[in-house]
Amino acid sequence: MTMPPWRATCIQMQCERACQAADDAGGWQVIARNQSRMIGLIEVALAEPERPDLVVFPEFGMQGPPLGMAVEDWIRRACSTVPGPLTEPLQALAKREGIYIAGNVFEAPEEWPGRYFNTCIMIGPDGDVIYRYRRVNVAAFPSVHDFLSDYMKATPKDQVFPVADTPLGKIGIIACGEITVPEVARCMMFGGAEVILHPTNSRYSAAQEAAKLARCAENMIYMVSANVAGPIGFSPDGTFTGGRSHILDHWGQTLAFEEGDAEGTNVSALIDIERLRADRRNDTGLSNPHLRARYEMYVPFYADAHFYPPDQFRASPMKHASETHGAIAQARANLEAAGVLVPLSAGAEDPASTVEL
Repeated sequence: MTMPPWRATCIQMQCERACQAADDAGGWQVIARNQSRMIGLIEVALAEPERPDLVVFPEFGMQGPPLGMAVEDWIRRACSTVPGPLTEPLQALAKREGIYIAGNVFEAPEEWPGRYFNTCIMIGPDGDVIYRYRRVNVAAFPSVHDFLSDYMKATPKDQVFPVADTPLGKIGIIACGEITVPEVARCMMFGGAEVILHPTNSRYSAAQEAAKLARCAENMIYMVSANVAGPIGFSPDGTFTGGRSHILDHWGQTLAFEEGDAEGTNVSALIDIERLRADRRNDTGLSNPHLRARYEMYVPFYADAHFYPPDQFRASPMKHASETHGAIAQARANLEAAGVLVPLSAGAEDPASTVEL
C-alpha cells in the first residue's frame, strides 16, 4: 500500500519567557499565554486550503529558556511531566483535529527527581504523546549524559534516540543546536528515520544552516525546521531574532523557507515518503550514502573517543549550569591528550565560557 504525500507546516511564533515572570504563578500565566498563542496559530494553519497533517512549533515555544535559573527553581517555575499540563491543551487539539503536533518542552519526569530535560515531543491524532526524546548534547541545561550509566540501564535502547513509526512514515525529532551534532541524526537514521523534525530557537548561524542541509543529504531524510518569531529566547533585549523556518527534502533541496522573523504559518510543504523510499533503494554511487556505508571502519575510533566526561551528576542532580565548568576543564584536558587541542603556553588561561547561563 502506497503512502500519499502529506503536508507539514512550521508554526513560527513569538513566545514569552516564564523565567522573567515575577513569581511562579506568573510563570504559569506566561505558559498559558504561550499555549494560547500556539493553538491560535495552529488553528490558522488548519483553516488554510492546504491543511497540514503535521505541525511543528519552536523550541522554548511554551516556556522560554531558564536564562540562568537554578535547576530546582526552573522545575518549579515552568516544568511538568510529559504528558502533563504542558502537553494537555495540545493533546486535546490534536485529537479534535486529527493531526500530529510536534515540538519541544522542558520536562521534569517523576522517575528522575531533581532533574529536568530539554525534551522533544510528538502528539498523535488520537491525542496521545507518541514520542519523547530527551536531548543529550546541551550547554546550559541538564542532560541524560550527566547520569549516563543509570539512564542507559533504565531506558530501552530504542528509546535513547527514538524514532516513531507512524502512518506518515518514520519520524525523529532533534532540537535547535543539537542538529550540528551529526551522530544524533545518524542514530535516528539507524532506527529508520525518514523525517527529522527540528524545533529550534536560534539566531542566524551559517554553521546551523549548513548542518540542516548536511543532515538531510547524509541521511537521506526530510527536515521540518520551525524557528521562533521575533527575539530568540537567549536574547531578552531583542538583539537577535529568529525566522528562517525551513523545510528540506532528502537531497537537501529547499521546499519552503521564510527568511523573515514575523509570526506565520506560510512555511509549509508536501513530504513524499514514497519518493524517499524509492531513492534510498536506488544505487546512485556515493550520492546515496546508505548502500555503500562502511560503518565498521569507524567503530574503534569512536570507542577511543572519551572527551566530555559522563556521569558528572550521577550521585546527585546538577543544581546550576555553572557546575559544568569542571567537566569542561576535563574535556579540554582529554582533547589535549588526543591531540585535538594544543596545550596552552605557560601562564596562559583558557577563554571564559560564552554559554548563556
